[in-house]
Amino acid sequence: MSAPLWTPSEERVANANLTRFIAEVNRRHGLALAGYGDLWTWSVEHMEDFWIDFWEFADIKAETRGERVLVDADKMPGAQFFPDARLNYAENLLRRRDDADAIVFRAEDKVERRMSWRALYDLVSRLAGALKAAGVEPGDRVAGYIPNMPEATAAMLAASAIGAVWTSCSPDFGQRGVLDRFGQSTPKVLFSADGYFYNGKTHSSLAKLPEILAELPSVERVVILPLTEDAPDVSAVPRAKTLADFVADHPAGEIAFEQLPFNHPLFIMYSSGTTGAPKCITHGAGGTLLNQVKEHLLQCDEKPGDRVFYFTTCGWMMWNWLQTALAAEAAIMLYDGSPFYPDGNVLFDFAAEEKWTLFGTSAKYLDALAKGGYRPKDAHDLSSLRTICSTGSPLAPEGFDYVYDAIKQDVQLASIAGGTDIIACFMAGDPTGPVYRGEIQRRCLAMAVDVFDDEGKPVRGEQGELVCTKPFPSMPIGFWGDETGERYKAAYFEDFPGVWTHGDFVELTEHDGIVVYGRSDATLNPGGVRIGTAEIYRQVESFEEILESIVIGQQWDNDVRVVLFVRMQEGYELTDALRDRIKKHVRSMCTPRHVPAKIVAVSDIPRTRSGKITELAVRDVVHGRKVKNKEALANPEALKLYEAIPELQE
Repeated sequence: MSAPLWTPSEERVANANLTRFIAEVNRRHGLALAGYGDLWTWSVEHMEDFWIDFWEFADIKAETRGERVLVDADKMPGAQFFPDARLNYAENLLRRRDDADAIVFRAEDKVERRMSWRALYDLVSRLAGALKAAGVEPGDRVAGYIPNMPEATAAMLAASAIGAVWTSCSPDFGQRGVLDRFGQSTPKVLFSADGYFYNGKTHSSLAKLPEILAELPSVERVVILPLTEDAPDVSAVPRAKTLADFVADHPAGEIAFEQLPFNHPLFIMYSSGTTGAPKCITHGAGGTLLNQVKEHLLQCDEKPGDRVFYFTTCGWMMWNWLQTALAAEAAIMLYDGSPFYPDGNVLFDFAAEEKWTLFGTSAKYLDALAKGGYRPKDAHDLSSLRTICSTGSPLAPEGFDYVYDAIKQDVQLASIAGGTDIIACFMAGDPTGPVYRGEIQRRCLAMAVDVFDDEGKPVRGEQGELVCTKPFPSMPIGFWGDETGERYKAAYFEDFPGVWTHGDFVELTEHDGIVVYGRSDATLNPGGVRIGTAEIYRQVESFEEILESIVIGQQWDNDVRVVLFVRMQEGYELTDALRDRIKKHVRSMCTPRHVPAKIVAVSDIPRTRSGKITELAVRDVVHGRKVKNKEALANPEALKLYEAIPELQE
């Protein structure tokens, strides 16, 4: 067995929330669970006991929990957690009303602000009153076309406090992208900032709003939040008021949190939409709260007063996840803009100055730092930092090396994976256990995660489908507008009936960790052998000449051949000699089947707005198929680079 890259100190293990929770479970049930592995096994075998114990451990606030914990446990979909409970998500996040920081915000180098717990509560109370006065009732939708700023948090909490359903996307979405989403969820109120900053430039949102609103007749009120200007002119925006005007008649006071069923809709999230109109994935308040608080307290070991950051926009589920850190009484650190403006030190400057305890980001960001030669630990005091999280795509083993070499040696590197579909994680960190190179530490507590082969049999030490064989609280309550539930069932339960199939190609390791090889639908299949794309990326992107890459399977000669597209570092070009070196390296480090049949240089790689490369869209273009929803891409113009490439016709 390989040696771990990091092992927590005895003191850290002793002080972990997880250790305290295990002791409480042992006391309640007369058990002798001796660590994460024991707790995980018990949690999936005694799920009702786990969730009752965790509810009390986390001090979940509710009008009632009810007697029943899980009904129809043998039905997926169909199982229901806490069917008699009544609670409010926002009430569980607004636990404090003191003058300590609840939010610290930066928008590149243009704006710096902080908001106390008291100020956040007061703003939420005013917004809740204003939303009620605007006719918003439980179940109505409130939308944000909005940067990652404190008022976005407050608007979401106000909507939740009165039982409305929050939905959001980032302001870099074009008109069609917004309408593809909000046109389905039909919000009654729309929050928007006046604009946003990116890469040192100011971008207006006000100019786009009239065209968007012309096709969103459901919107009765628009609320404009000031960010790029102190007093924006909203006269050209139909039905618009500034934030100050919207709350003017509603003084701060006590919030009457609506007590609602466990499965009352809280968030409408959207799939990436690269293969058609985005799916409107609807998540319930209780399941979202319970599963995310579990991750914050037990998987991330967050404590009151911690300072938690995730680099995200309001269009990615990690924004929703970050908000729930407030339920751990941690302050959330918000950043909006480019993480490389003016250079790659900007987030580490923020981390050092504000003493972050958790730094969440993406594997692509860490790779970009490494390729840019950044060594944050040499110029930043990161002594407060206990945990680094990475998600969005698999973190290659070399990414693990980079973190421990260039960022911090004594830090828990928690590669995590789950998704918008579950608004939570299937695999995440264990603050009491070791970190092994290239592996996600553990399957999440009370998540019956397994790996199936094509016949639906569990496998160990080999690649297969990521599945979950038992229900969990944050399963979607459905897709918005999917009255029969057929689209929801087809999305996750067709491959193995009664089992959630997530669409990731993974392996369970000897440490009971997980290696993710990529998305199943992007898996390559040359000669009928399944290959995860992450295996190829890891090898190819180790070349200093290559900035990034994307790989697809091309139908060719009654088989599938591997085609690799590479984006070169500045000053390098793709030569035949480099092609040969890449092929030899992939062959020696993987297998002959991994070796690309074709290697093509491109100037850009298409990606979603949350930064994920889009193998399926590239595959469609190469095969001459129409890409159904280019609005889901941050750079749809890049797709043209993959049309009718001569090298792929031979």
